Amino acid sequence: MAQVSTRIANLAVSETLAMSQKSDELKAQGVNVINLSVGEPDFYTPDHIKAAAKKAIDENFSFYSPVPGYMSLRKAVCKKLETENGLRFKPQQVICSNGAKQAVCNAVLCVVDPGDEVIIPAPCWVSYIEMVKLAEGKSHIIHTGIEQDFKISPAQLEAAINPKTKAIILVSPSNPTGSIYSKSELKALADVLAKYPEIIIISDEIYEHINYVGKHESIAQFENVRDRVVIVNGVSKAYAMTGWRLGWMAAPQWIASACSKLQGQYTSGASSIAQKAAEAAYSGDQQCVEEMREAFMRRRDLIVKLASEIEGFKVNKPEGAFYIFPECSYYLGKSYNGKTIGTSADLAMFLLEEGHVACVGGLAFEAPDYIRFSYATSDENIIEAMRRVKETLAKLK
Repeated sequence: MAQVSTRIANLAVSETLAMSQKSDELKAQGVNVINLSVGEPDFYTPDHIKAAAKKAIDENFSFYSPVPGYMSLRKAVCKKLETENGLRFKPQQVICSNGAKQAVCNAVLCVVDPGDEVIIPAPCWVSYIEMVKLAEGKSHIIHTGIEQDFKISPAQLEAAINPKTKAIILVSPSNPTGSIYSKSELKALADVLAKYPEIIIISDEIYEHINYVGKHESIAQFENVRDRVVIVNGVSKAYAMTGWRLGWMAAPQWIASACSKLQGQYTSGASSIAQKAAEAAYSGDQQCVEEMREAFMRRRDLIVKLASEIEGFKVNKPEGAFYIFPECSYYLGKSYNGKTIGTSADLAMFLLEEGHVACVGGLAFEAPDYIRFSYATSDENIIEAMRRVKETLAKLK
């Protein structure tokens, strides 16, 4: 019997997408499920961005785009980096991809050889480890907890580096925790990495604009590491454009050229229409971004208050993104109707089947004692979902 390749057999299924699918299946059966599992803004793409896409269709932007993206979009990205982040890149250093996910994967595949190690602070987004597997590298996980606000220390980073270390993937603001590294915290990490010039820094900044504490800080601002930082970003989260699939990287020229070469062989350029929409997103009025950020901040305050009232949950106050990541080990080992909760994945499934709230167990994020709730939904849904979670968890003894 024919079998899939070992490469694919070794990959894990995305737990976030799997939970969302299970939620949709229950909904199709008529069950009223509140889905807090998916990392997706519930807002519609702003009208001026949609108008730019319609205009692009009318103007026949229907042909293959250049592999790294239209020059006009890459220039818009460079302008955004300079005006918002104080960083100077040439358009040739920008590669547009089918979402920030592809940009991260491109970077990993272009710098990691079999046996190389990639440092990944945990809790971490579910796909990083699988991307390293695809490159036949090894993930070196640095575990953190709620007591340190889910952020690695310079000492932890130093201890993780060895002769096989090829890259580190940093994400700030973070999925799944919402934690943000301050400028001083990033500088301390940069000072450690400056001693190891062969290590590439992949900085995932997709949640840049969903920030509740002030100006976004990028590790690329520090001169002692700037020449080996790959910034990954995109329009999905800030402009409510998840389905448009448009992300990008700004990277050292040699990495940008390698990623263009790779992308040219397996997807070519990103959607022409999505690129023209993204160009409008970056060059247009940014008030829409601020309005969504303010809504997310209000929801953050609401869900933190409600989750903190649930017995057994330890909750911190995330500074960005749209997730809370409570510690839930209090419930592991408890039972209901003959079913024992062994892991946080079991707990998430219990909440879905018994409470009709979809969330994701922390096991998927290398944090087995935690559980992730997305608050990218209405205030009403948040209030009802937390009521259901509280009632459902109270059944476990």
